[in-house]
Amino acid sequence: MATTADFRNGLCIEYNNDLYAIVEFQHVKPGKGPAFVRTKLKSITTGKVIDNTFTSGHKVTTARIERRDFQYLYKDDLGYHMMDSNTFEQISLEEHLIENSDLIKDGQGLEVLVHAEEEKIIGCELPAFVTLEVTYTEPGIKGDTATNATKPATLETGAEIQVPLFVNQGDVLKIDTRSRSYVERVKQ
Repeated sequence: MATTADFRNGLCIEYNNDLYAIVEFQHVKPGKGPAFVRTKLKSITTGKVIDNTFTSGHKVTTARIERRDFQYLYKDDLGYHMMDSNTFEQISLEEHLIENSDLIKDGQGLEVLVHAEEEKIIGCELPAFVTLEVTYTEPGIKGDTATNATKPATLETGAEIQVPLFVNQGDVLKIDTRSRSYVERVKQ
């Protein structure tokens, strides 16, 4: 159990029969009336963000979420197969538990979120940035880069993202997995 005084960004709590992470919070002491805490909560299971207000001193149940290192092996009709980097135990995850699953490359390291009390897997997070090779894109035309124009590009994992016009087939790109956006070209 914790109170609103223990709130911090990233704290996981049980609220309305779901697990929520505190995205941001603000203690408010109005001139008239009791103090309260205004929060923005993100559901760990669905990803939905809600606003909620707790009265100051309100007790909440905290949830212990562990991040475990896994390595992605392969995908088949049963799901995404991964291996625990410490115990070498293999698990299979369904696609809805992995956000931007089309940016995962074989052998890539991932973090699996586990509800520690129940030993239940609640999600999987990719690293913030991945490097992937462009397998297909239309060739850029010289002198056509004066504006911030983009074009679609297919990556080695099959994902399609928007890239600047100067990117060519065979280039290796650094991709932000949270926004699915191009960051920079990587020199080989």
